[in-house]
Amino acid sequence: MSLPSYTGPMGRLWFYGVRVFASLVLLFLVLPVLVVMPLSFNVEPYFSFTSGMLHLDPAAFSLRWYRELLDDPLWLLSFKNSLFIATCATLIATVLGTLAAMGLSRATLPCKALLMGTLISPMIVPVIISSAGMYFFYSTLGISQDYLGIILAHAVLGTPFVIITVTATLVGFDHSLTRAAASLGAAPWYVFFKVTLPIIRPGIISGALFAMVTSFDEAVVVQFLGGVEQRTIPRQMWSGMREQISPTILAAATLLIFGSVILLIAIEILRRRSLRLRGLKE
Repeated sequence: MSLPSYTGPMGRLWFYGVRVFASLVLLFLVLPVLVVMPLSFNVEPYFSFTSGMLHLDPAAFSLRWYRELLDDPLWLLSFKNSLFIATCATLIATVLGTLAAMGLSRATLPCKALLMGTLISPMIVPVIISSAGMYFFYSTLGISQDYLGIILAHAVLGTPFVIITVTATLVGFDHSLTRAAASLGAAPWYVFFKVTLPIIRPGIISGALFAMVTSFDEAVVVQFLGGVEQRTIPRQMWSGMREQISPTILAAATLLIFGSVILLIAIEILRRRSLRLRGLKE
């Protein structure tokens, strides 16, 4: 983006000043991530840059910690559990969030603001409070030290993301399409799967990806509800920091970073596709 020819000195100062400030903020947020990634290739068992790494000595870099990560049964169990729990929780959150968003999109729905606030409250309430409440509630049901309890808890935390993304997609939805389909004799389920779903699919997938990232990143709930066999990646990383500090944690963090970047790219692609389907341009 270039400045117009009539822009004065103060306008140019503001233009470049905002961009420099935004770049500094972005660097401040991303710098911890940029530090973790090269440290995961350190040949020494330290959480700091060695002299060899600073001088880019090939002998100072190694895949040692990635090999240990793949050879450790606890880490493999954690990856397997996180993938299983995140997949199940995402499916539940996607279905519930989409249904809730469809209901909230109706203009005749009473107490819409109250319902919306209640449904997205898991994003607002501190996770430690939600975790404590879930622990006592799920303990009564007998699922506090089981996969089912963690899956349901993660689904609760992920549902608000699906509701928000699908609701945003439905804002520009042309309801005359569904009314036209219904007037031609189409059943409600047929209208949903053939008319509504293809249009709001990008929003649903985006919300599902956000819910999956939330499940992978969650470390507090699993501390309350998880047993010995329900170790997830965040819990294993937390245990590693407390019991045995090893750069293996940095290797796992790097893999999570790459996974998050891939998901964010997919979300951005889906967002752009959703705008194109709705006839909007950025």
